[in-house]
Amino acid sequence: MACTTILVGKKASYDGSTMIARTEDSQSGVFTPKEFLVVTPEDQPRHYQSVLSKFSIDLPDNPLRYTSVPDALGKDGIWGEAGINSANVAMSATETITTNARVLGADPLVKDGFGEEDMLTLVLPYIKTAREGVLRLGELLETYGTYESNGIAFADTEEIWWLETIGGHHWIARRVPDDAYVTNPNQLGIDHYEFENSDDYLASPDIRDFINKHHLDLTYSNEHFNPRYAFGSQRDKDRHYNTPRAWAMQKFLNPEKDYDPKSFFIPWCQKPYRKITVEDVKYVLSLHYQDTPYDPYGPQGDAMSQRQFRPIGINRTSQTALLQMRPNKP
Repeated sequence: MACTTILVGKKASYDGSTMIARTEDSQSGVFTPKEFLVVTPEDQPRHYQSVLSKFSIDLPDNPLRYTSVPDALGKDGIWGEAGINSANVAMSATETITTNARVLGADPLVKDGFGEEDMLTLVLPYIKTAREGVLRLGELLETYGTYESNGIAFADTEEIWWLETIGGHHWIARRVPDDAYVTNPNQLGIDHYEFENSDDYLASPDIRDFINKHHLDLTYSNEHFNPRYAFGSQRDKDRHYNTPRAWAMQKFLNPEKDYDPKSFFIPWCQKPYRKITVEDVKYVLSLHYQDTPYDPYGPQGDAMSQRQFRPIGINRTSQTALLQMRPNKP
């Protein structure tokens, strides 16, 4: 599992833009060369076939022009990862996330479904708002299923949406508050959900029945529903591989907060102590726990503490994509 995501709402950014950004990190330690492409409507396939699974689909006949950052070699499929279309909608796909055995037992992953290899190509050319991106990807998940657990970001100049897959066919999504940022390492992150608020929360049509049938809700009756408890994981690996990355980013953007780097209560979104710049996004996606005992390159820690947590800035990062949607630019 690899990659780290940060999302910045328009009122939390320095210039009123929305920003979605992510590192793409290889799992094998082998650098993956990337291309930057502009895909025209004529170049977009009308029939799509996955490489890593048997999934295939006929695509609409009216695609938009869009950018893509696919694998240069193409031996494992397209892996478009990040792009912006001619309707000024951005998509970052995808952040691998963790879930739990209860969810996967109730809704198993689909071996012949689609995955990270396919998502940008299947969705970005056919949407005109960030919300439309959530709804199109959600419909594809409900119909065909996925063989892996992922988080996907969509942005336009007005809003950002974050979608997380739940098992093979289910999903939830939350609109990022305009005055907040989101940190998401490789684990299911959304920690608050309101079923009766479709302006800010979306999900599979049967999500409430699914939760009730399989006893997935772990919150008490007087508390708000917490998807992180129901669908996510709280494993030893999370404490060392995932949550410390959220801690490091939030330590920089909210230094007044005092969390433990292994805490499962680090919030999904927060209002920063000041507005966030492009340089800040670049900095947090390069963090290696500077000025802490956990820095593998620093003088403060011992050999054990320096190896305790997985840094964000890592030598197997293939690319970092920052998609900034500025309200005053075409």
